[in-house]
Amino acid sequence: MDQALTFSVPRLHTDRLTLREYRVDDFDLFADHLLNAESSAYLGSADRQSAWRIFNSHAGMWLLNGAGWWSIEDRQTGQLLGTVGAFFRCDSTVMEMGWNTYRAFWGQGIANEAAAAVLAYGFEVRREPKLRALISAGNASSRRVAERLGMSYEMKTELNGKEIDCYTRERT
Repeated sequence: MDQALTFSVPRLHTDRLTLREYRVDDFDLFADHLLNAESSAYLGSADRQSAWRIFNSHAGMWLLNGAGWWSIEDRQTGQLLGTVGAFFRCDSTVMEMGWNTYRAFWGQGIANEAAAAVLAYGFEVRREPKLRALISAGNASSRRVAERLGMSYEMKTELNGKEIDCYTRERT
C-alpha cells in the first residue's frame, strides 16, 4: 500500500506577524522579489520560471523533512511582507534559517521578529541542537538580524561555489 506524504505547516504568531504556509496567490510578490536586482542582491536574481521552481521547492521541503519556509503575513492587514525559513540543505544535518523581507517593508523589524519566532520554533518545538544562517559578507542587514538572534560568526564556508559566512547558535 502506498503511503501518502502529508504534513501540516505549523503556523507561528508574533505580535505583528503570522508565519504561514505558502499559497499560490503568494507567488507574484515572491517572484517580484527575486526579479528585483536590489532586493535579490544577496540571493541571486531569478527569472520568473526559476522563481516558480524555488517557490515550489520551499513549499515542498515541508513534505520531505518537516521543515521549510513560511510566508510572512501582517496580522492586521493580511499583507505579505516576505518569507522566513527553517530548513535543511542537501546532506546537512544542521537546520538552517533564512529570511527575506520584501523591499517595501525593509527597515521595519519584520525580519528580526519573524526570525526570532523561527529560532524559538527550531529550539523549543523541534529541539534542534544548533541552528545556522549562511550570510553573504556584504549583507550587513542580515548579519545584524543574526546577531540580534544571538548567533555568532563561526566560519567561512562555500555555497554554490561562492564563499559565505556561517553564523550559528546552539540550544541552551
